[in-house]
Amino acid sequence: MKRFILTLLLLAPIAIWAQENINRTVPPPPAPAKSIEIGKTEKFTLPNGLEVIVVRNTKLPRVSASLTVNRDPLLEGNKAGLTSMAGQLLRSGTTTMNKAALDDAIDFLGGNIYTSSTSIGGSALTANFKKLFTIMADITFHPSFPADELEKIRKKELSALAQSKDDPNSIAGNVVSRLLYSANHPYGEIETDSTVKNVTAANIKNYFTIYWKPNISYLVFVGDITKEEAKELAETYFGKWQQADVPKPKYPVPSNPDKPIIAIVDRPVSVQSVINFVQTEPFKPGDADVIPVRVMNNILGGGASSRLFMNLREKHGFTYGAYSAVNPDKLIGSFNAEASVRNEKTDSAIGEFLKEFELMRSTPVSESEVELSKNTLSGAFARSLENPATVANFALNEAIYHLPSDYYQNYLKNIAAVNAGTVMEMAKKYIQSQHMYTVIVGNAKQIVNGLDKYGTIQYYDVEGNTVAAPVTKQADAGVTGKTVIEKAAAAMGNAALKDIKDLEISGTAGAMGQTLQFNQKYLLPDYFEQTLTIQGMLLQKQLTKEGTYSVSAQGQEQPLKDDDKEELAENAAMLPDEYYLSKNGYTFTVKDIEPVEGNDAYSVEIKSPGGRTFTNYYDVKTGLKVKSVTEKDAGPAGKMVIQTYYHDYKPYNGLMVPMKTIVDQGRLKIELDVKDVKINQGLKPTDFK
Repeated sequence: MKRFILTLLLLAPIAIWAQENINRTVPPPPAPAKSIEIGKTEKFTLPNGLEVIVVRNTKLPRVSASLTVNRDPLLEGNKAGLTSMAGQLLRSGTTTMNKAALDDAIDFLGGNIYTSSTSIGGSALTANFKKLFTIMADITFHPSFPADELEKIRKKELSALAQSKDDPNSIAGNVVSRLLYSANHPYGEIETDSTVKNVTAANIKNYFTIYWKPNISYLVFVGDITKEEAKELAETYFGKWQQADVPKPKYPVPSNPDKPIIAIVDRPVSVQSVINFVQTEPFKPGDADVIPVRVMNNILGGGASSRLFMNLREKHGFTYGAYSAVNPDKLIGSFNAEASVRNEKTDSAIGEFLKEFELMRSTPVSESEVELSKNTLSGAFARSLENPATVANFALNEAIYHLPSDYYQNYLKNIAAVNAGTVMEMAKKYIQSQHMYTVIVGNAKQIVNGLDKYGTIQYYDVEGNTVAAPVTKQADAGVTGKTVIEKAAAAMGNAALKDIKDLEISGTAGAMGQTLQFNQKYLLPDYFEQTLTIQGMLLQKQLTKEGTYSVSAQGQEQPLKDDDKEELAENAAMLPDEYYLSKNGYTFTVKDIEPVEGNDAYSVEIKSPGGRTFTNYYDVKTGLKVKSVTEKDAGPAGKMVIQTYYHDYKPYNGLMVPMKTIVDQGRLKIELDVKDVKINQGLKPTDFK
């Protein structure tokens, strides 16, 4: 023992000397990537062509199963939305159970079942899995496609479409799809109200009859189940499924523009622009370039440490985030880079995107960037292996995309093989800025100047159809802001105010699928109350009374600034335009003539005594106010533009009342419909509380 201790003591100075000569400022070279062992999968094929994959994992007493139908994408034409609705309707009942009974049966087993147009899957505890699998098979082979459930699905689809029309990201997605692929390609189809309304239960039944066949399908089991148990279930419940030929449609190969196109969708309510740089790529899953392209894209725009993110957010503060992606696909791949930026920074942001694209193509990236990107991808891959379902997905991908059997075993090696030269090669091949569409959804009037230096400017509507550029006209020299407001006040009935003592307007307010009730009461000269209720419950109240102002929401009093009080005073006037003229300090400036829902309208900028600025639009012919635009502080999100449209004026005792008012806040749209108007009914100050 003493001799051993002495030997250690003699070696200690050598170890210390060796440590002192290590240069700790230089990281050690990475070890060579190793092959990895992917979890074991077992496979077999039923006589009808159904391929079955089993991944056994006994850590938890639970089993999941999924059936995937590997059909080609479909062109749905005037029934676009059919497959989306079909996937939902499949889960809505069988010939033996309606939807409620089906839900109860699944819940009783403590399991879950999901469906889509190309899959059905579910999971449960091992003890209950066979019963759950029986229900899955019942849904697959005996769906009832109930008409009442289809109508519920249709209503949800139409509601989602209505909301998407006001969502700049959804609008951008529609235009990108249409430009990249055209209406003759399944990826270029856009759902509309009419196409969704065209879908019938018979269409959906026909879809499943034609396309759900075992010879293009894969059944995957994961969890506490043996191959033998899986085989018995597959043969018992899916063995009699009849195979058949499935249509394999051919589509035109999309092409990119010969020169850069700046595609603008005019959305005046936008305070920021949604920008997408897009092009198609001949890029399929399993291609040799897939892994090096991921390394390249991770550097360009794959996350919070990427070049796009660091440039547009951290360096310039144009956006909350900027990202890119190169996506392989069985038909045609795509490149996309995107960000949402403030209107005034749209031009600059586009320039920075293009600069980063060119740097990736022309200048070698640093070794540190390459290593960080590779480490990020390798780490994500390694973490994914902790989930047994990942192994099953790998096997499924290998089957569907005809990948080599060792594709995932060599994944880390292939990542490690990427270097700076490979990254530049991928950038040159897959980032072709001279053949891109730059799709911008934003306020065209505020962003268009200067964008022509990046490409040819074209305008599109929210469904990707070409439209003419927005046109503005100049008002005649004799037209002033004051004359426009005076004409508007007269047109809306200011002469009748001398005979009106009180006014009450009530109706409904529709927002996000909900119907609310609103009520407005006026007692001249300075009493005003507005309430918003749902099923008798008060949601919001505004009150102006003898020079005092209050706003409450769900019973909580809201703090008011001077600007808020000034706006409440304007609202308390039966005719705000007459109020502007009667008070000192308001100024009016005619900006131009713009179309509002097809009719020319004077755009008048109004500045209040308190310094607020807003814009009203007055019909050139009638003088009636047809629109107003204000900006509100939206906190961290910046500014919010509120557009209010006035429709269907009707006279009441000489006073013109808009019977429909639409308040458009971007993602939230409120439609007010007047149901009742009462004048001079004898309201008293005590009616305002």
